[in-house]
Amino acid sequence: MSNTGAAHAASHDHGHHDKTGTVIFGFWIFLMSDLIAFSLMIANYADAEWHGIANGPSPHELFSLGLPTIETMALLISTFTFGICTLGMKYGASMKRTVGWLVVTLALGAIFLGIELYEFHEFWTEGNTPQVSGFLTAYYSLVGLHGLHVTSGIIWGILLMVQMKTFGMNDLIKSRLVRLGLFWHMLDIVWIALFTKVYLMGVL
Repeated sequence: MSNTGAAHAASHDHGHHDKTGTVIFGFWIFLMSDLIAFSLMIANYADAEWHGIANGPSPHELFSLGLPTIETMALLISTFTFGICTLGMKYGASMKRTVGWLVVTLALGAIFLGIELYEFHEFWTEGNTPQVSGFLTAYYSLVGLHGLHVTSGIIWGILLMVQMKTFGMNDLIKSRLVRLGLFWHMLDIVWIALFTKVYLMGVL
C-alpha cells in the first residue's frame, strides 16, 4: 500500500472511532436525562404516597412482594445474560452464541413485562384504577413508564438481531449492541430503585 493509501486508511479509521465515540457520548447524555426523568417521577410518587391516597388503598393494602420479587429476579438475571452477550461479542464469540444470549435476555424481559401486565390487570379488576386516587395515578405512571422502556428495549433487541442476520457483526452493529446494553443496565438500576421505594417500603 502506498503512503497516500495508508494515510487515507488511517484517517478513515480515526474518523470512524471519533464518530463512534461521539455517538456513545451522546447516548450517555440521553441515559442521564432519562435518569433525571425517573428521579422526578419517583419524587412525585413519594409525595402522592403520603398526600394522594384519598379514598383508595394505601401501598400497604395494595402491594405484596411475591410477583414484584419474581419480576426483579427476571430483570437481574437478564442483566447478567446481557453481560455475557456483550462480553462474548468483545472476545470473538460466534454470532450464533451472541444472538442466543440476546434472545435469553429479551425473553426474561418479556417475562418481566408479562408479570407487570398481570399485576396491573389484577389491580384494575379490583377497581384500583388511576382515577381512584393521586397515589394510584402516580403508581401507574411510574411503573408503566419503566415498562414502556423495557418494551422499547425488547423491540430494539429484536430489530438488532434482524440486522445481525442481515449485515453480520460489523462495527456498527457492535456499537448498537453496546448502547442497548447500557440502556438495559440502566433499566435494571431504575427498577431496583422502584422495587425498593414502591414495593418494599410500601409493604413494610
